[in-house]
Amino acid sequence: MLEQTRVPETEALPEGAYPSEAQQAVEEQLVRNVLRSFDECQDPRLKQLMQSLVKHLHAFIRDVRLTEAEWNKAIEFLTAVGHITDDRRQEFILLSDVFGASMQTVNVNNEAYGNATEATVFGPFFVEDAPLIDNGGDIAGGAPGQPCWVEGSVKDTEGNPIPNARIEVWEADEDGFYDVQYTDDRVSGRAHLFSDENGNYRFWGLTPTPYPIPHDGPVGQMLEAVGRSPMRASHLHFMVTAPQHRTLVTHIFVRGDELLKYDTVFGVKESLIKDFVQQPGGTPTPDGRDLGDHTWARTRFDIVLAPAAE
Repeated sequence: MLEQTRVPETEALPEGAYPSEAQQAVEEQLVRNVLRSFDECQDPRLKQLMQSLVKHLHAFIRDVRLTEAEWNKAIEFLTAVGHITDDRRQEFILLSDVFGASMQTVNVNNEAYGNATEATVFGPFFVEDAPLIDNGGDIAGGAPGQPCWVEGSVKDTEGNPIPNARIEVWEADEDGFYDVQYTDDRVSGRAHLFSDENGNYRFWGLTPTPYPIPHDGPVGQMLEAVGRSPMRASHLHFMVTAPQHRTLVTHIFVRGDELLKYDTVFGVKESLIKDFVQQPGGTPTPDGRDLGDHTWARTRFDIVLAPAAE
């Protein structure tokens, strides 16, 4: 009910900038009027979302004493974000990512459960229908980069192996680009595979390297304006699904990467930082693959899935 809804107070303003009591009354009455406009909403959750959004949005406007010029600039910015978004580029996800909103949503929706692997941001470059590879196959698809052997297991929180879990993996090449950022319709640096009867998996990928998020659009302009870097720490994406288990969306990160503390989308978690061990040229590979004198790397990522919510 409206009577139970408290209008948020504005934060302290610089000396001399406080609105008069009469002005505050005008502003607070508008908040109440807008909140009241949702009273007939038949969906309780939708009503909660809309009224909370109104309270926080109006509190922000009143807190910073937003000018009409600033409001117009914000509308222009969001319009530009929409214009650059298409079926290959999602600028709104980038915007959510750099504000930490994507990561916070992940945190809210993936509460810690025992020893389950932690989740992190999805990112804008996942593509449905990635090619299927066998265990031990190669996801690179000709993308440039240092070969990297990735292996691990998929288990539940009780330590039981989960066979036939679907494992989606995707990553950028050594030049910092995902396949969808090229214009030739290539499919590289992504695939899906399934854990074997013992819950184990393995594949060849590329050793992750740092790269910038797309910063040639409005989000990049915003980062430049506020003095922030567009760089992401080196990482490899995973999405793991299995019946009766919570879907896991996560990355693994390269230990020693200088960007771990400065990841522009705030996606790094300590438990997801892994050793990518460099192997000298000529070192035998786990599956007998002949890499000649080329160096390669290897890492292990054991995945633990939480049970699905009842």
